Amino acid sequence: MVRLQFSIELGYDIDAPGCDFIFNIHAAQTRHQTVVQESLGISQPVATSLYTDPVSHTRYLRLKGLPGALTVRYEATVDLDHYTAQPAQLGEVAVAQLPGEVLPYIYPSRYCQSDRLHRFAVKEFGHLWQGYSRVQAIRDWVLQRVTFRSNSSNGNTTAVDTLIEEVGVCRDFTHLMIALCRAVNIPARFATGIDFGADPVLGPTDFHAYVEVYLGDRWYIFDASGVAIPMGFVRFGTGRDAADSAFATIFGGVRGNAPIIQIQAVPNAQGLLVQPQHVLHALSTDGQLVRH
Repeated sequence: MVRLQFSIELGYDIDAPGCDFIFNIHAAQTRHQTVVQESLGISQPVATSLYTDPVSHTRYLRLKGLPGALTVRYEATVDLDHYTAQPAQLGEVAVAQLPGEVLPYIYPSRYCQSDRLHRFAVKEFGHLWQGYSRVQAIRDWVLQRVTFRSNSSNGNTTAVDTLIEEVGVCRDFTHLMIALCRAVNIPARFATGIDFGADPVLGPTDFHAYVEVYLGDRWYIFDASGVAIPMGFVRFGTGRDAADSAFATIFGGVRGNAPIIQIQAVPNAQGLLVQPQHVLHALSTDGQLVRH
């Protein structure tokens, strides 16, 4: 079992008359991800509310910030007891047998225009065995053709844009992989976490976007950009694409500072220090879903 300890600090300067925030920075509580302890600090004397989506387990923090400086700090210790499976045993699920809660992730979405990529995806991947290895082939294809470059995209960049421009950051890799998976009827969703283990040359620790694909009877983790270690992903939220899973959604005039994020592996409940590492088997932090 991996135990990770992390902190997130967000700073803002808010214009009058104030600003509404919806944050997605709390670690999700899932079948294989347990929040051992956590704390939240708000620099302003404002009321907060925390809502947990019953399906995705995403936890939304809401508050109305007052004019002036606002600092939000969240700290947590999380246990990751991954469900593991052999990739060769994981097949795709026919659309008719998908659980109802999985259906939204086979459709096109704002940033993942799978309908526009259908013919292309069928030509590239339609002949492959329908299972984990086909998803891995899509991931490898994206990784080989797109170059990671900081500040190379913006909030309007879509999967089609990334396919054409062949450059992007983690969210762009993720959107393209999701769109290609959906284009061949593989449910795929956008997930947010922390880039544990990323090369320091890429900059300080930051939020990270990755992919979860539905195979067999649960969601499995894939890192489309290849810059981090999937075993070290602490899941915050999931959605159809980045529009559903931003770490902060802001309604009002505000100027923000770069997030300050720190994360480290610490001894688990058995006193063992387990460092996340790259593995060959499939990983999931989700529970089993019932097929129809």
